[in-house]
Amino acid sequence: MIAARFVPVVLAAALALLVGACAAPTTGSGPADPASMVLADGYEPDDLNPLLGYGEEGASKLYDGLTALDADRQPQPNLAAAAPVAAADGLSWTVSLKPGVTFHDGTALDATDVVATYRAVLDPTKAATVASGYPMLRDVVALDPATVRFDLSSPFLLFPGRLTLPIVPAEQVAAPGPASDLALGTRPVGTGPYRLVEWRQGSSMVLEANPTYHGGAPAVRRITIVFATDDNTRAQRVAAGEFDGTVLPPALAKGIAGQAQGMVLREHASADYRTITMPFANPVTADPAIRQALNRAVNRQGMIDALLAGQGTPASTPVPPVLPEEVEPAAQFPFDPAAANAMLDAAGWVRGADGVRARGALPARFTLMYNPADTVRRDLAQAFASDARAIGVDVRLEGLGWDAIEPRMGADAVVLGGGNPFDTAFKSWQLLASANAADGFNNPGSYRNATVDQALGAALAAPDRATRAAELRRFQLAYAADPGMVFLTFLGHSYLTRDRFDGYQPVVEPHTHGTTWGPWWNVERWTPRT
Repeated sequence: MIAARFVPVVLAAALALLVGACAAPTTGSGPADPASMVLADGYEPDDLNPLLGYGEEGASKLYDGLTALDADRQPQPNLAAAAPVAAADGLSWTVSLKPGVTFHDGTALDATDVVATYRAVLDPTKAATVASGYPMLRDVVALDPATVRFDLSSPFLLFPGRLTLPIVPAEQVAAPGPASDLALGTRPVGTGPYRLVEWRQGSSMVLEANPTYHGGAPAVRRITIVFATDDNTRAQRVAAGEFDGTVLPPALAKGIAGQAQGMVLREHASADYRTITMPFANPVTADPAIRQALNRAVNRQGMIDALLAGQGTPASTPVPPVLPEEVEPAAQFPFDPAAANAMLDAAGWVRGADGVRARGALPARFTLMYNPADTVRRDLAQAFASDARAIGVDVRLEGLGWDAIEPRMGADAVVLGGGNPFDTAFKSWQLLASANAADGFNNPGSYRNATVDQALGAALAAPDRATRAAELRRFQLAYAADPGMVFLTFLGHSYLTRDRFDGYQPVVEPHTHGTTWGPWWNVERWTPRT
């Protein structure tokens, strides 16, 4: 089981050192210009190209999609003039464009740009990483300069939620070759509320308000984002008054909150799961008894209490409790080490003198990779290994960069993150459907289960939300009978933000967070407090 006594002691000591280091925080007067802010992020994007995933779920400061998700997670018209309209057979959706919208380069938005953006997604020579999010899209055509029609291969009830993809000028995606060669990666051209005016890669990014933004010029005129990957460094600098806000692991955020005058702790629920993949090419993690036993051996609530300062909820499947109508209560794994041991005994895994089980010549041993720059993933990996060891499964940890992790995901386990609260059926399909086996971070362990495939396919094709939810619950029952991963927790996201602006609105967040989401997801509507 999790080292329930050890971990809190380590965390407490670390926090004591950190808070001690910040024992005399400044008052943090912030930047001189009341209409500007300085934020710190622990993650720096590799590029700013929407075809490679930047801003895919909306909330981008640089781009707009045809729709945008509101605080209740519902798609609302953004570059669209009105809500998308479905054909009677559900096989096409028509969107009219808002008039008078211009890109940052001064050119006018029209249907040609929308068609070019989505056809670039569908073009295999572009190798757009977001293409896996549009398996239902067959084509997009311009009906006139202000109207586009999306043609689908099958009905898709929540298609308006797939229209948050940022729209770019047609000429920006016209060049042949892969999307990774496009200038958009470093010189973005969107219609968003902010324009990129400087990017010192590895250091900072400066955004300035778009004075001709179709939604009205933002009152927060300048945003500087400082990239600081080390959690403790960000915590100390925000406590010292250097930043107007940052994202922090929950325990650190709680420790700092109240130490820096004028800073407010914001805690957001999310659909952001952390799971341990169980690759089917590995003879140990592919064994159904091992997968079932590990799901009962992990102390999920213990991890949340000890590692996340209580900011999280236990996860057994990718369907988050923030969507209770979609959660199947019977598909949850209890913490039951005795049952886990009994399962392994019955499956012929015999415990040796060193405490590690083996079946014949095969030891119950596998490697778990994690990104060491992410302290939450590191801590969860260590807790998982501790719980696995308690039932005789030896998990060897390796902290690696993503470039080293990705080629090995078919054979070695990894601490994986993902999820969104906008379309859990589609996200579950991406993660666990046989059709996506070994497709990068989509189903990296090549999980296959015919009943899961059938239930998820039925959920995606459902004609209404009630049917969709029922099929999602059927999927969870099938998955729990044959789990392909060990889901651990849905994270709570924690932020510190300076309390000198009006306009904050809480939101349930996807996996993507930091300064793109967080309290600043609607920063273009904030106003400086006078």
